[in-house]
Amino acid sequence: MGGAEQSHVNLAHPEDVFYEYLRRVAHLVDLAAPPGAPVRALHLGAGALTLARYIQATRPGSVQYAVELERELLDFVLRHLPLPEGTDLHTIIGDAREALGGLEPELRFDVVILDIFSGPEAPEHIACAGFYREVREKLAPGGLLVVNVGDEPALTLVRSQVAALREAMRDVAAFAESGMFAGRYPGNIILAGTQVPWPQEWTAELVARGPHPAQVLAGVDLDRLSP
Repeated sequence: MGGAEQSHVNLAHPEDVFYEYLRRVAHLVDLAAPPGAPVRALHLGAGALTLARYIQATRPGSVQYAVELERELLDFVLRHLPLPEGTDLHTIIGDAREALGGLEPELRFDVVILDIFSGPEAPEHIACAGFYREVREKLAPGGLLVVNVGDEPALTLVRSQVAALREAMRDVAAFAESGMFAGRYPGNIILAGTQVPWPQEWTAELVARGPHPAQVLAGVDLDRLSP
Protein backbone atom coordinates (compact mmCIF):
# COMPACT_ATOMS: atom_id res chain seq x y z
CA MET A 1 0.00 0.00 0.00
CA GLY A 2 1.50 3.32 -1.05
CA GLY A 3 4.56 1.42 -2.25
CA ALA A 4 5.26 -0.13 1.16
CA GLU A 5 5.04 -3.79 2.14
CA GLN A 6 2.15 -4.42 4.52
CA SER A 7 2.23 -8.10 5.31
CA HIS A 8 3.21 -11.56 4.13
CA VAL A 9 1.40 -14.89 4.04
CA ASN A 10 2.37 -18.36 2.91
CA LEU A 11 -0.83 -19.90 1.56
CA ALA A 12 0.70 -23.38 1.42
CA HIS A 13 2.06 -23.17 4.99
CA PRO A 14 0.08 -20.63 7.02
CA GLU A 15 2.00 -21.67 10.13
CA ASP A 16 5.08 -20.08 8.50
CA VAL A 17 5.13 -16.45 9.72
CA PHE A 18 7.65 -14.29 7.89
CA TYR A 19 7.86 -11.02 9.82
CA GLU A 20 9.79 -11.19 13.09
CA TYR A 21 7.33 -9.15 15.15
CA LEU A 22 4.43 -11.35 14.01
CA ARG A 23 6.40 -14.47 14.95
CA ARG A 24 6.78 -13.04 18.44
CA VAL A 25 3.02 -12.49 18.64
CA ALA A 26 2.47 -16.03 17.37
CA HIS A 27 4.73 -17.40 20.12
CA LEU A 28 2.63 -15.61 22.73
CA VAL A 29 -0.51 -17.13 21.23
CA ASP A 30 1.22 -20.52 21.47
CA LEU A 31 1.53 -20.05 25.24
CA ALA A 32 -2.00 -18.74 25.77
CA ALA A 33 -3.58 -22.22 25.78
CA PRO A 34 -2.45 -25.86 25.68
CA PRO A 35 -0.83 -26.80 22.33
CA GLY A 36 -3.39 -27.47 19.61
CA ALA A 37 -6.39 -26.47 21.74
CA PRO A 38 -8.87 -24.22 19.93
CA VAL A 39 -9.16 -20.66 21.18
CA ARG A 40 -11.52 -17.76 20.68
CA ALA A 41 -9.44 -14.92 19.25
CA LEU A 42 -10.12 -11.28 18.41
CA HIS A 43 -7.89 -9.44 15.94
CA LEU A 44 -8.10 -5.64 16.13
CA GLY A 45 -6.41 -4.70 12.87
CA ALA A 46 -6.73 -7.49 10.33
CA GLY A 47 -3.96 -6.83 7.81
CA ALA A 48 -3.57 -9.88 5.57
CA LEU A 49 -5.02 -12.08 8.34
CA THR A 50 -1.60 -13.64 8.84
CA LEU A 51 -2.21 -14.46 12.50
CA ALA A 52 -5.75 -15.65 11.89
CA ARG A 53 -4.30 -18.13 9.39
CA TYR A 54 -1.63 -19.13 11.91
CA ILE A 55 -4.18 -19.78 14.64
CA GLN A 56 -6.33 -21.88 12.32
CA ALA A 57 -3.28 -23.91 11.25
CA THR A 58 -1.99 -24.51 14.77
CA ARG A 59 -5.31 -24.59 16.63
CA PRO A 60 -7.99 -26.03 14.33
CA GLY A 61 -11.53 -25.34 15.43
CA SER A 62 -10.74 -21.89 16.78
CA VAL A 63 -13.41 -19.21 16.48
CA GLN A 64 -11.98 -15.86 15.37
CA TYR A 65 -13.17 -12.30 14.87
CA ALA A 66 -11.24 -9.68 12.88
CA VAL A 67 -11.88 -5.93 12.89
CA GLU A 68 -10.46 -3.83 10.05
CA LEU A 69 -11.03 -0.14 9.36
CA GLU A 70 -10.23 -0.36 5.63
CA ARG A 71 -12.93 -2.28 3.77
CA GLU A 72 -10.91 -2.25 0.54
CA LEU A 73 -7.97 -3.93 2.23
CA LEU A 74 -10.03 -6.70 3.76
CA ASP A 75 -11.95 -7.29 0.52
CA PHE A 76 -8.68 -7.50 -1.41
CA VAL A 77 -7.13 -9.95 1.06
CA LEU A 78 -10.15 -12.26 1.16
CA ARG A 79 -10.45 -12.19 -2.63
CA HIS A 80 -6.81 -12.85 -3.51
CA LEU A 81 -5.54 -14.71 -0.45
CA PRO A 82 -8.20 -17.26 0.48
CA LEU A 83 -8.31 -18.47 4.07
CA PRO A 84 -7.45 -22.08 4.95
CA GLU A 85 -10.34 -24.48 4.64
CA GLY A 86 -12.36 -24.73 7.83
CA THR A 87 -11.44 -21.26 9.12
CA ASP A 88 -14.22 -19.88 11.34
CA LEU A 89 -13.63 -16.14 10.93
CA HIS A 90 -16.12 -13.31 11.46
CA THR A 91 -15.03 -10.03 9.84
CA ILE A 92 -16.14 -6.59 10.98
CA ILE A 93 -15.48 -3.32 9.14
CA GLY A 94 -15.06 -0.34 11.42
CA ASP A 95 -13.15 1.38 14.20
CA ALA A 96 -11.59 -1.02 16.70
CA ARG A 97 -13.06 0.60 19.82
CA GLU A 98 -16.52 1.00 18.33
CA ALA A 99 -16.49 -2.58 17.05
CA LEU A 100 -15.39 -3.87 20.44
CA GLY A 101 -18.36 -2.17 22.07
CA GLY A 102 -20.69 -3.58 19.45
CA LEU A 103 -19.81 -7.23 20.01
CA GLU A 104 -22.33 -9.54 21.64
CA PRO A 105 -22.22 -8.88 25.40
CA GLU A 106 -21.64 -12.53 26.23
CA LEU A 107 -18.63 -12.94 23.90
CA ARG A 108 -15.32 -13.55 25.66
CA PHE A 109 -11.91 -14.13 24.08
CA ASP A 110 -8.89 -16.19 25.09
CA VAL A 111 -6.61 -13.93 23.05
CA VAL A 112 -7.03 -10.34 21.84
CA ILE A 113 -4.38 -9.07 19.40
CA LEU A 114 -4.14 -5.34 18.76
CA ASP A 115 -2.05 -4.55 15.67
CA ILE A 116 -2.89 -0.97 14.76
CA PHE A 117 0.01 1.17 16.00
CA SER A 118 2.59 1.80 13.26
CA GLY A 119 4.39 4.85 14.61
CA PRO A 120 4.39 7.48 17.35
CA GLU A 121 1.15 9.01 16.04
CA ALA A 122 -1.43 6.58 17.43
CA PRO A 123 -5.23 6.97 17.66
CA GLU A 124 -5.74 8.57 21.09
CA HIS A 125 -9.05 6.80 21.72
CA ILE A 126 -7.27 3.44 21.35
CA ALA A 127 -3.86 4.19 22.85
CA CYS A 128 -5.23 4.68 26.36
CA ALA A 129 -6.00 2.82 29.58
CA GLY A 130 -9.74 3.25 29.10
CA PHE A 131 -9.67 1.24 25.89
CA TYR A 132 -7.53 -1.47 27.46
CA ARG A 133 -9.99 -1.75 30.34
CA GLU A 134 -12.76 -2.30 27.79
CA VAL A 135 -10.67 -5.03 26.15
CA ARG A 136 -10.06 -6.63 29.55
CA GLU A 137 -13.81 -6.94 30.05
CA LYS A 138 -13.99 -9.00 26.85
CA LEU A 139 -11.28 -11.44 27.95
CA ALA A 140 -12.15 -14.88 29.24
CA PRO A 141 -10.64 -15.82 32.62
CA GLY A 142 -6.92 -16.13 32.08
CA GLY A 143 -7.22 -14.44 28.67
CA LEU A 144 -4.25 -12.67 27.10
CA LEU A 145 -4.02 -9.21 25.49
CA VAL A 146 -1.19 -8.77 22.96
CA VAL A 147 -0.33 -5.33 21.57
CA ASN A 148 2.13 -4.69 18.74
CA VAL A 149 3.68 -1.24 19.09
CA GLY A 150 5.67 0.15 16.17
CA ASP A 151 7.69 3.11 17.37
CA GLU A 152 10.57 5.50 16.75
CA PRO A 153 13.91 5.37 18.66
CA ALA A 154 12.68 7.44 21.62
CA LEU A 155 10.05 4.72 22.29
CA THR A 156 7.57 7.40 23.35
CA LEU A 157 4.55 5.36 22.28
CA VAL A 158 5.90 2.17 23.82
CA ARG A 159 6.38 3.92 27.16
CA SER A 160 2.89 5.40 27.12
CA GLN A 161 1.36 2.03 26.26
CA VAL A 162 3.25 0.24 29.01
CA ALA A 163 1.80 2.75 31.47
CA ALA A 164 -1.72 2.42 30.02
CA LEU A 165 -1.63 -1.38 30.06
CA ARG A 166 -0.36 -1.40 33.63
CA GLU A 167 -3.45 0.57 34.65
CA ALA A 168 -5.77 -1.96 33.02
CA MET A 169 -4.13 -5.38 33.36
CA ARG A 170 -2.85 -7.40 36.30
CA ASP A 171 0.64 -7.66 34.80
CA VAL A 172 2.51 -6.55 31.67
CA ALA A 173 5.59 -7.75 29.82
CA ALA A 174 7.49 -6.54 26.75
CA PHE A 175 9.01 -8.86 24.14
CA ALA A 176 11.31 -7.75 21.33
CA GLU A 177 14.66 -8.02 19.61
CA SER A 178 17.18 -7.23 22.34
CA GLY A 179 18.52 -4.07 20.73
CA MET A 180 15.07 -2.47 20.55
CA PHE A 181 15.08 -1.75 24.27
CA ALA A 182 18.14 0.49 23.88
CA GLY A 183 15.98 2.94 21.92
CA ARG A 184 18.52 3.49 19.14
CA TYR A 185 16.40 2.65 16.10
CA PRO A 186 12.76 2.25 15.06
CA GLY A 187 11.01 -1.09 15.22
CA ASN A 188 8.41 -3.17 16.99
CA ILE A 189 7.99 -4.09 20.64
CA ILE A 190 5.29 -6.57 21.61
CA LEU A 191 3.45 -5.88 24.87
CA ALA A 192 1.51 -8.61 26.64
CA GLY A 193 -1.07 -7.96 29.30
CA THR A 194 -2.15 -10.78 31.61
CA GLN A 195 -4.90 -11.14 34.21
CA VAL A 196 -2.58 -13.08 36.50
CA PRO A 197 1.03 -12.46 37.54
CA TRP A 198 3.35 -12.83 34.54
CA PRO A 199 4.36 -16.52 34.32
CA GLN A 200 8.13 -16.56 34.74
CA GLU A 201 8.39 -19.70 32.63
CA TRP A 202 7.02 -17.71 29.71
CA THR A 203 10.07 -15.45 29.79
CA ALA A 204 12.48 -18.33 29.25
CA GLU A 205 10.21 -19.94 26.65
CA LEU A 206 9.82 -16.75 24.59
CA VAL A 207 13.54 -15.99 24.68
CA ALA A 208 14.29 -19.54 23.55
CA ARG A 209 11.77 -19.35 20.69
CA GLY A 210 13.11 -16.07 19.35
CA PRO A 211 13.53 -14.70 16.74
CA HIS A 212 17.04 -14.16 18.11
CA PRO A 213 18.41 -12.22 19.86
CA ALA A 214 15.29 -11.88 21.98
CA GLN A 215 14.60 -10.25 25.33
CA VAL A 216 11.61 -10.13 27.65
CA LEU A 217 11.12 -7.39 30.24
CA ALA A 218 8.67 -8.07 33.05
CA GLY A 219 8.17 -6.95 36.64
CA VAL A 220 10.70 -4.37 37.84
CA ASP A 221 12.75 -4.89 34.65
CA LEU A 222 9.88 -3.29 32.73
CA ASP A 223 10.20 -0.11 34.81
CA ARG A 224 12.94 1.02 32.42
CA LEU A 225 10.14 1.58 29.88
CA SER A 226 8.08 3.72 32.22
CA PRO A 227 7.28 7.21 30.89
